[in-house]
This record gives sequence, structure tokens and C-alpha cells, in this order.
Amino acid sequence: MRAQRFKAGATIVSNGQLISECCLLVEGYACRHKLASDGGRQIVSFHVAGDILDIQHLLFEKADHNVQVIADAQVLFFPMRDFRRLIQERPEIGKALWRDCLVDASIFREWVLNVGRRDAKMRIAHMLCEFAFRHEAAGLGSPDRFTLPMTQEDIGDATGLTSVHVNRMLRALTEEGVIARTGREIRIADWERMKQVADFEPDYLHLAA
Repeated sequence: MRAQRFKAGATIVSNGQLISECCLLVEGYACRHKLASDGGRQIVSFHVAGDILDIQHLLFEKADHNVQVIADAQVLFFPMRDFRRLIQERPEIGKALWRDCLVDASIFREWVLNVGRRDAKMRIAHMLCEFAFRHEAAGLGSPDRFTLPMTQEDIGDATGLTSVHVNRMLRALTEEGVIARTGREIRIADWERMKQVADFEPDYLHLAA
């Protein structure tokens, strides 16, 4: 495998690219996104250290979306052919990767619900809850206090909102005493209230998997 560092905003995988390597995020944060014909960006997932960013390329050699770094990151790349051979030789690793794909699919379903059926404040609150839970599960710190790696534009592109609307909703959550924030640092002041506002139940994350 080979290691490579990326600055925030760098693209790791581009839509339409032929893939010969798989990549593992070992430090920093990234997102997957699609671009509309008018250039509009829809972020479809955020990723933390420990996530395999393009596991589907084990079977699909052509990328159908973009993978972008949202905070300085280190990524490990390893040849896809070696990864396929490893799965054949060690079936338990194959099962673990299959579970990873199923968790991804579960999260995607929740994101569709979030953007399609929840109001603006619920979308932002839900995104914050998910990030807090995944941040803790990755061993990156407490879910009660964390620093967001994404900008308000990133949040807007993940929730279908403008940056102005994102700022307004963050301010509303702060004024209601649900969160406290200083810059990008977020503190969950009232978790029960936060989950209620967000319509958040963590079961879809399948953290035990």
C-alpha cells in the first residue's frame, strides 16, 4: 500500500475515473458527492478516520461519484487485485466488508429521508447527531463536544439548504439551548432534546457491526 496526504478541498476520486486502487481514510475527514449538470453539489455522505471510501470499486471499476477531502487527510491506497485476493483467502474479511456495505446503504436511506421529509432545523440537528455518534464510534472523542470539519457550505450541500439557511438553523438550535457553539466547535447541551428535535434514533448506524 502507499500513503498520501491531501489538503482540504482536494479530490481523491473523480466521477468517471477508472479505479485500480481502494482507499482507506486513516486521518482527517472526507465526503462523497455528486454534481448536477449546472454544477450544483449534493453531498451524499461524510466520512471519518477508519472508513473505506470506495469499497464498491471492488466490483465496479468506474467511479460513479466524487470523493473529496473536507479537512486535511491521510489516505492509504492499496491495489484492488490484492484486496480481491485477500477476500478470497480470508472469508471473514469478506463478511466484514459486506457488513460495511450494508451499513452504508442504511445510512444512505436515512439521508434520503432527512433531505426529503424533514424540515430545515431537523435536517441540521440530525446531521449533527449522526456526526457526533460516528465521531465517538471511531474513537475520535466525546459525542458531547466536537469540532466540525465541514463548512456551512458543506452542511448546506448535504442537507439541500443554502449556507445562509444553515447559519440560521444553527443559531436557532443555539438560542433554544439545544447546542452551544464557538466557531466550528459544537457542544450538545441537551442530548434528549437534541434527539427529539432531530427525530434521531441511532439504530440505523448499526454501530455494533
